[in-house]
Parts: sequence; structure tokens; C-alpha cells
Amino acid sequence: MDYKDLANLIFPNVKDISYYEEKYPKRELPEGAIVTRVAPSPTGLVHIGTLYQALVARKVATQTKGVFFIRIEDTDQKREIENGIKEIVTAFQKYDIIPDEGVVGVEEEKGNYGPYIQSLRKDIYIAYIKHLISEGKAYPCFCTSEDLDEMRNKQEAAKIRPGYYGVWAKCRKLTVEEMAEKIKRGEDYIIRFKSPGREDKKIKHKDVIKGNVDFPENDQDIVILKADGLPTYHFAHAIDDHLMGTTHVIRGDEWLSSVPLHLQLFYVLGFKAPKYVHIAPIMKNDNGNKRKLSKRKDPEAAVEYYVKEGIPADSVKEYLLNIANSNFENWRRANPDKSIEEFDLQLNKMSVSGALFDMVKLLDVSKIVISKYSAEKVYEEVSKWASVYDKELEKMLEDKEYAIKVFGIERGNKKPRKDISKWAEVKENIEYMYDEIFYNQKHNYEYQVINDKKEIEKILKIYLEKYYDDKDDKQTWFNKIKTMAEEMGYAPEVKLFKENPDRYKAHVGDVSTVLRIALTDRTNTPDMYEIMQILGKERIARRFKTALENLLF
Repeated sequence: MDYKDLANLIFPNVKDISYYEEKYPKRELPEGAIVTRVAPSPTGLVHIGTLYQALVARKVATQTKGVFFIRIEDTDQKREIENGIKEIVTAFQKYDIIPDEGVVGVEEEKGNYGPYIQSLRKDIYIAYIKHLISEGKAYPCFCTSEDLDEMRNKQEAAKIRPGYYGVWAKCRKLTVEEMAEKIKRGEDYIIRFKSPGREDKKIKHKDVIKGNVDFPENDQDIVILKADGLPTYHFAHAIDDHLMGTTHVIRGDEWLSSVPLHLQLFYVLGFKAPKYVHIAPIMKNDNGNKRKLSKRKDPEAAVEYYVKEGIPADSVKEYLLNIANSNFENWRRANPDKSIEEFDLQLNKMSVSGALFDMVKLLDVSKIVISKYSAEKVYEEVSKWASVYDKELEKMLEDKEYAIKVFGIERGNKKPRKDISKWAEVKENIEYMYDEIFYNQKHNYEYQVINDKKEIEKILKIYLEKYYDDKDDKQTWFNKIKTMAEEMGYAPEVKLFKENPDRYKAHVGDVSTVLRIALTDRTNTPDMYEIMQILGKERIARRFKTALENLLF
């Protein structure tokens, strides 16, 4: 009996690998085109690192007229969560990371190289495992969990490297006849890869990001087919990336130590290995120490966090590109209005060590991104977010025309407002523009430089009776405030006050602050002229009246 007979005994009715080699032909793409993928497992919330990898993969594939696909790696079904695939698909859709091929819905995929869910590719893996067995490059292992525990204990006691290799690879020494006899007796088994490697030999490898690295050869006879009939990740990814024509495997650098095994699998299978691109993890500063962002410890590690906070997808992607390439920031400065799609991402310019995640920086980036949105876009995005996460805000926005006016304040000009970094801040930012909320709040009216009650009363009354006219343009409006200020003994220009502080009570800016606080009960707001234009004279008068009444208590 030989290995071919053994392979036929284990897998009697399996297609030859030539069937799959023909079914999935080599892709016809331009020279230099990158074919890459993101391959998450449906085992929990989508990590920001996965989104980061997907963004990078999508960019480089698009830039080179290549292919980006989404593959679901679900061979570890014990860890799979309910709706895990839906979580993945939804996350990528929300961030507009749309694949050319692969999984695009819970039960929907596109492309000619599928299925793109590993658990649906079982027959393909079996064909290649049978092929390896027939060539004597894989074998059935009958070791029980007790056998493996005993072996591990002996290795630990002897202080030697753990694993199933060399003299410890017990089932590797069985003859074909002994293996066949055990199978015929109905003994349980899994399939192991017969490693040709030696630990005392080194392999040299050039990672696209890490550069030249060397490792000991793999000599472990790893499991390639588990008892549940599904392959391990190591084996499945080699088959999939070969058949799907992957040119670049972009993944987290926690997989770097697996390179010797993965290259060995490609070599033994007779495949051309892809280039490996190991991305440094996103790190967090934890009391002065850097550590990886953890889904267990850090809410910001989960993609869902940004959705719930209402940080736009555009902002998150913009920030991640800041992390990805150090030259992105300069590019953005030189091209403030260009789409990120026009930025040329370079894999070899990615950081070798982990980039530190900075929430303050992300929110600053987000302020700039949102400042470029039109009032209509802000309204649409905020409404969509509020419908899920803030019903009170959703109700506030029912009057679409009015809401768009509010969002339009200081928007669309050379220096647009940058006071919103996420939709979760919007309600607090705009609620003073809504009378039903404004009059139901406790007011502090913390006047600044000008805080004499009689002076405040005088400013409010004179302005409304003598100077306010809703038909004034902005320059006329401000000139009137300056005229009023001067008539009341205040400097009409800040620089005049600084030159002669003893000559004036204060300056026009301080007078404007009185008007602003009486109007909104806030010291900082967007442009007051635009606020007044939206509120109109009657509402302004009522607010001044409320402010004056407050002075009496």
C-alpha cells in the first residue's frame, strides 16, 4: 500500500486539484496590479485595526488597477458569534470600503473566485489535502488530547521547545499500512502537514514594510485538517490566496512569526508565495507605556464606537491615512479640497513600529472634515445618526428648513466653523437656537468684562431700540455696533483700547460679548450676525427681555 492508496482510503470521492486550478485561472490584470484582501473572522466586534488594514488594502489595489476582495475566515467555528458576518459587512459598508469581489452581504457575494467564505470551501481544501497525502507530504494523526498533554508535560519538564515535531511527531513514524489499519478500525484522526524544515536552519524573507527579516525554518507538523472537517487558518489561507490570485497579503504584524510556516506551505504545495505586508498595530498610551488597542479594555478599539459617537466615516479614514503614511499630512495641507482617493499610499512608507492612537488628533481632523460639509450634508448625516442614537435631537431636527439654516451658520466660506467634531456634540452645540429648549434651561448669563447690571441693561435696550435692523448686511450690522459702542464710551476698535485703555470703559468686542451672552447664554458661538438673522427681531427681543429679567435676581 502506498500514499496514494492511503489518500483514496481517507478521501474516496474527491475532485483532483487540476479541477480547481482550471476553475480559478490566473487573473488577467495590468502589470504591477495588486490583488489583496481583508480576511476577518466573524468572532466579535470589528476592530479599528481591521478597518485600517482594509483601508490600506483597498487603496493600494485601486491605485494599481488591481483587485480588493473581502474573504470571511470562519474555520474556527467555536469562536464564531451570532451575526458575525453581518457585523463585518455592515462595518465596511458604513465606511464605504466596498470590495471589487467577495462577501458583500450576509448571503451575498460577487466575483468569479468564490465562495469567499471559508466554511463553504471545504471541498476545495480536502482536494489539496488529499493531494498532499498522496505525495507523502501530509498524514493522519491519531494522537488523543491526553497524548498531546502528556507530550507537552514531558517537553516542559525537559525545558525543551514545545510542539509536534521531530522525535515528538509520533504518528509521523507510522507506516502507511499502520495508518490504514487504524482508519479501518474507526480510530479518530486529524491530518497533519509533514514539515520538511529544520529548526537549526534559517530562512531569509523580505517583508514589504518590515524589510529583511530572518527566522528559523518551520519544523512543526501542524494540523491542517481538524476533527470537525475544516482546515486550520494556516492551510486555508495558502489555498485561498493561491486560487484567488492574491499578490499581497496585508495583515497585522502579530502574524509575522507565522511567515516561515506560510512560505513553507506555499513551497510544498508548489505555489508562488504572495508578498507579505505586516502592518504595525495601532497602539495606545497607557500610563506612559505603549500597548495595543484592546477590544476588551478600550471602547475606541471597536469600529462600532465611532459609529455610536457619530464620528463621520470620512474623518476616521482621513485620520487612519495620517497613521498609515507620514507624508499624508503634508499632502493634505497642499491639497485641502482633494479626495483621499487621490492620495498615493505607499506600503513601504508605513511605520515599522506601532502608531500611537490619538483621540484628540482624530477629533481635530474630524472638525476640519465636517467644516467642509454643506449644511444640507450635515443635516442629512446628523438626522441619520440621531434616528438611531438620539431621539431628542431627531425631534429637534423635524423642521428641516430651520435646521439647515442653523447648520449653515459660518459654513461654505473661506474660514468655515470648526466647532463640531462628532454628531454626539451637535445637540449641545445648537440647542440654544431652539426656543423650546432654551427657555426650559437654567441660565447663568456669565457676563465677562462688562458686568454692571445697569450697563448691561442699557446696552441691550439701546441696541434693540436704536441699532438693530434685520435688513442690514453684515458690515452695516457690525458698523452699527461699533457706533453704539463709541457713543456709550467704549473703544470702537480693540487696538484703540489697547493704545489708550484709560480713555474707554472697554472695547467693542466686550459690547458684542454682552449681546452674545444675552442672546444665547454662551460666551462662544458661531457668527452672531448669522444667529440674529435666523432668530429675527421678535425672538431677539424676547431673549433680551429674559436676560434683563435675570439681572433682577
